Amino acid sequence: MRRVIFSTESGADLPVDLAEKHGVQVVPMHVIMDGKDYLDGSIPVRNIYDYYERTKKIPSTTSTNSNEYHDFFTKIKADFPGCIIIHIGYTSRASSSFQNAVIAAKEFDDIFLIDALNVSGGLMAIVMYAVTLLKAEPAVDPNHLVEKIESQVPRSRLAFVPGSLDFLRAGGRVSNAAYISGSLLKIKPLIELVDGRLVSTKKYRGSMNRVTEKMMYDYLNKYSIDKEQLYFLYSIGLDDSIKKRMSEIAAEAGFKQITWIEAGAVISTHGGPGAFGIAGLEK
Repeated sequence: MRRVIFSTESGADLPVDLAEKHGVQVVPMHVIMDGKDYLDGSIPVRNIYDYYERTKKIPSTTSTNSNEYHDFFTKIKADFPGCIIIHIGYTSRASSSFQNAVIAAKEFDDIFLIDALNVSGGLMAIVMYAVTLLKAEPAVDPNHLVEKIESQVPRSRLAFVPGSLDFLRAGGRVSNAAYISGSLLKIKPLIELVDGRLVSTKKYRGSMNRVTEKMMYDYLNKYSIDKEQLYFLYSIGLDDSIKKRMSEIAAEAGFKQITWIEAGAVISTHGGPGAFGIAGLEK
């Protein structure tokens, strides 16, 4: 029986311990500051926020290029001779990373590519579903395995709110007028993945404690999420009282396992400090 190796990008925010435990190979995306290119995961996330405080600009991010994917796939094939690779990628509608993986994969046999149409915890939810599925059915046919994983792509639900509008404004995602009115009224946009694209679907008003609680209940009412697993995402700066309350609500709702995920450099560049998100798979 040939070994199946899963891979994904750093934009999945898959914790190192989980990646190592399940043998998931992670290829880094890029963060660019002061004209220097850093691999996601090679620098502390705090550096992102320090850069913004110093320059009032956010770093730029770039995808993994096709040459990097070629080297990445080559190494996996060398480390696990005869393996089958199933790459579960960052949404193609927000980055060129997946298309670069497609280009690189043409030179290899037995590489399956799945566009997760999601990012961060939404992507991680699909990756972890794949890991669980293979563990339960180690002899499953690779084509059937890919079909099952792909069936979960439209069921992965990610929603998050930024801790402040500063990073959205600096990145050109909100106008100065919207930033000023939003800050004065304490308005925070809810960002969701819709057909692979980041879309603002509604707005909340109030403190972050109030916003996250309302968001949590809205999310659970809107989606019938599988109670086996729920993922909470956060960036540095989220208050511990919010984490405690979100865990309490999830437990009260009957979720069997709750995993907290700290956003990496690429995702933190877009969400800013103090952001909170929820991800899970619909039944």
